[in-house]
Amino acid sequence: MNGGLLTILVFLPAAAALALSLASRLLSPAVVKVVGLAASGLTLILAATLALGFTPGGGFQFVDAAEWIPSLGVSWKVGVDGISLLMVLLTSVLVPLALLTAWSGSTRGEKGLTILMLFMETAMLGVFVSMDLLLFYFFWEASLIPMYFIIGIWGGSRRVYATMKFFLFTFAGSVLMLAAIITVAVLQWKRSGVLTFDTGILALSRPAIEAQRWLLWAFLAAFLVKLPAVPLHTWLPDAHVEAPTAGSIILAGVLLKMGGYGLVRFCPVLFPAAALESRYILCALGVAGILYGGVMVMVQKDLKRLVAYSSVSHMGYVLAGLASLTVAGMTGAVLQMASHGLAIGALFAIVGLLYERTHSRDLASYGGLSRVLPHFAWAFLAVTLCSMGFPGTSGFVSEFLVLLGLWKYSPELAVFTAGGVVLSAVYMLTMYRAVMLGPVSRKELASLRPLNAREAFVLACFVFGILAIGVWPAPWIEMVRGDVLGILGGLGTAVQP
Repeated sequence: MNGGLLTILVFLPAAAALALSLASRLLSPAVVKVVGLAASGLTLILAATLALGFTPGGGFQFVDAAEWIPSLGVSWKVGVDGISLLMVLLTSVLVPLALLTAWSGSTRGEKGLTILMLFMETAMLGVFVSMDLLLFYFFWEASLIPMYFIIGIWGGSRRVYATMKFFLFTFAGSVLMLAAIITVAVLQWKRSGVLTFDTGILALSRPAIEAQRWLLWAFLAAFLVKLPAVPLHTWLPDAHVEAPTAGSIILAGVLLKMGGYGLVRFCPVLFPAAALESRYILCALGVAGILYGGVMVMVQKDLKRLVAYSSVSHMGYVLAGLASLTVAGMTGAVLQMASHGLAIGALFAIVGLLYERTHSRDLASYGGLSRVLPHFAWAFLAVTLCSMGFPGTSGFVSEFLVLLGLWKYSPELAVFTAGGVVLSAVYMLTMYRAVMLGPVSRKELASLRPLNAREAFVLACFVFGILAIGVWPAPWIEMVRGDVLGILGGLGTAVQP
């Protein structure tokens, strides 16, 4: 297999979206949705093909390179290592599941929603495979546009406010990152006389420590907003509450992971000295997010806002693990991105299924649903256990490795992080008890329709992914660990565990 397959993988969803856009007037909403689902399913097959041919620890593979803008030193260069491959697989799994959750939605603009989701899939895949900094930035910004319209058109009553807040926060951070990207390339050009945005070349030519500090935090401005890290998280709950279910699944499941991916891919590679200097403050920000998000979850009454704040808490593990610059911490953080993508995607799908049936997100309006929807209750329980890091689920594997890495770097931060694990158990079990256990709280809840085959299939896929990583974590750890060692090798900190 060659790198051409990776280029096809990236552009397949956009090609399908473009074809559907041109023929949309001739096609019914059902046909558009079938074609969209088929395109995303074929993308998943291509991603699985890459995974089967991937050699763990072998660095970037399936590389495809060509000149794009030679006069500016910009190239089309894509490839995957273990870290990016895991994110490609996550994206390729979540997009078709998100499309399936939107299948029975309102007919208002169903064609447009499917088309935008496919365009966004190409942008997200492009972020995870780019080996050229300007190409990375192009896809990074391109991913904002479809989500802007998805929330703005199909969102709730406060969708305009949520959309503008989402766009302004993320765009402001991105502008700083663009300035830093240009600065890194110019510094390289002044030293070597060659203008390039190739990350492999730029990694070999490191700026002075003073410049590294400024450039690192310019990159972090984009990554910490997207992650999101406290206190730059305030756009997230509003965006989630107003977004349609499919939008929330992709926003939480994939778009947030772009921040963590950018952090691990570029910060310790391009600015190693500054990254080592900043590791404690970044770890502390991650731990603060874990605790703050957990406390905020416990006071929420809106079920969707509750899940949104749990996302803030769980993404804190990603920041803390990556910033620890330990093998265990960084490996666990990358696995946490995949685990959280599956768990939070499932939670938003569950909230969407409940809202379709009850037209309420008020936690107090539920109760006793396990008596009415027993199969749903089991799926909900599996996702709940994953979110609280229960052994046998993907959440346990990732959070344990993050705690191990943090303990190696800073035992006091690891102790506080362990407090976050306890908080997650409290708020997840409290949510599950309020929704599923006890007597049926309202007469109308007793007549809720059971899950149909499509809904059961979506939840089963999420649960399967959670258990696949949790029960058999070795291949997933092996996929990521070799490339984490490579990154840390450049810092001289690649030590066990």
